[in-house]
Amino acid sequence: MLGKKKGDNPPGDSTAMKDREAEEARELQETLSKIKHTFVVLSGKGGVGKSTVAVNLAVTLSERGLAVGLLDVDVHGPSIPTMLGIANEHPVADGNGKMIPIVYKDSMKVISIGFLLQKSEDAVIWRGPLKYGVIKQFIKDVAWGELDYLIIDSPPGTGDEPLSVCQLIGSADGALVVTTPQDVALVDVRKSITFCRKLNMPVAGVIENMSGFICPHCGKRVDIFKSGGGKRMAEEMGVPFLGSIPIDVAIASTSDSGKPFVTESGDELSDTRRAFDTIVEKLVKKNGGST
Repeated sequence: MLGKKKGDNPPGDSTAMKDREAEEARELQETLSKIKHTFVVLSGKGGVGKSTVAVNLAVTLSERGLAVGLLDVDVHGPSIPTMLGIANEHPVADGNGKMIPIVYKDSMKVISIGFLLQKSEDAVIWRGPLKYGVIKQFIKDVAWGELDYLIIDSPPGTGDEPLSVCQLIGSADGALVVTTPQDVALVDVRKSITFCRKLNMPVAGVIENMSGFICPHCGKRVDIFKSGGGKRMAEEMGVPFLGSIPIDVAIASTSDSGKPFVTESGDELSDTRRAFDTIVEKLVKKNGGST
């Protein structure tokens, strides 16, 4: 209203606002209390395969019989629905007004802004406060239920979305920082570790993606993007190194077809498949077993 000055709100308005904020905080904590372990997938650099890593880690966890949730908070470029082949699904509300997540293969619950767009090519043009609000709703107002693991896939960088996640979830188990081996990626990815430290978010470990390529015909290894850079950076920054994931030609085709690599690779002994299994094994072991 024009002419309205700061402090002109009736006392009842500020009381009601505080009550709403308190209720929202209570609902948020109630949701988070049912989730045993939460990991945020981060990268300071785009194009490192962060969403591919998030999807395949989440699916690998769910294949162990664990209750897993996958939350895509990339507001401007949601790719999780496409990678899982569920882009045409739309969430509905339950009897309590909570959004019911889309269930992938009867075992994994998924939420993404991509499910709420009328067309896949629609652009989301939001500033920080709107992003914060929708991310809060994706945690607080979604019927996640009891989960062993919640994997949160963030967009690249250290902007609104990862900041909102860290502020909202508070005591996460840690960040999974994804990089590729070359220096141009490592410079930006270091910023993600600094970001976590400033927000008191533990770094669960660094994952080096696209770490070498094994020729399926001759078996020769080619380090297309170098190799070992992620491990050296982790050592220099004093954080755990979880493993290296080699390039596999099947990853691109399976992602585009909506079938995660770990379920469609056809070779459980491939170096890339074993890499995902090894990383998940380390995460599960760190958390004291299956849960």
